[in-house]
Amino acid sequence: MKRHEAIKIIFEGLTNELVITTTGMISREAFSAEDRKENFYMVGSMGLVTPVALGAALSLNKKVIGIEGDGSMFLNLGSLSMVGSRKPENLITIVLDNGCYESTGGQYCISTELDLNSIAKSCGYINTAKVEFEKSLKEKFKLFLEKTGPSFLLVKVEVSRQEAVPRVKHSPEEIKERFIKEIIN
Repeated sequence: MKRHEAIKIIFEGLTNELVITTTGMISREAFSAEDRKENFYMVGSMGLVTPVALGAALSLNKKVIGIEGDGSMFLNLGSLSMVGSRKPENLITIVLDNGCYESTGGQYCISTELDLNSIAKSCGYINTAKVEFEKSLKEKFKLFLEKTGPSFLLVKVEVSRQEAVPRVKHSPEEIKERFIKEIIN
C-alpha cells in the first residue's frame, strides 16, 4: 500500500477526531486527502507529533490521532515512553513506515532493523498492531477508534513519492487558529 492510500483510508474512518500530522509529505497528503479544521499540520516540526498529540490528549476529551513517519518517530523515540507512562485513553499514534526519510530525499531509516510496534508495546501502549494491507488498516483503525488507549498502529507502506502534491495552503498561524476554534467549540 502506498502512503497516500493509507492516509486516505485513515481519513475515511474519521468523524470529529483531532488529527496532528508530521511535517513533509504526510501533512501534504493529509491536506490533499481531506483538509479539516480538526487537522493540525506540523509544518517544519519533524519529530514532534507524538509529544504534541500527547499534550492534546491529556488536555482534551476528544480522540487525538498523531500521524508520524518512521523517520520522524525515530527523531523523538523517547516520546513513546512518555505516552506509556501517562497512558492517555484517547490517543492513537500512527506511524507510516516506508523505511526511509522520503521527504528529504529517501535516505535510509533504521525502521528496517528495529520494530517500532514492539518498542511502543514495551513503552506501555495498551493496544498495538502492525498492518501491511488496506483491509487490515481499515479494520484495525476502526477498532482502535473504539478502544481506550493509548494505541499504536504501525502501517507498513511502500516508498511512493507522489508528484505534484500541493503544499498546505494555510499559514502556521491559520492552522493554529482554526484548530483552537475546533478545540474550544
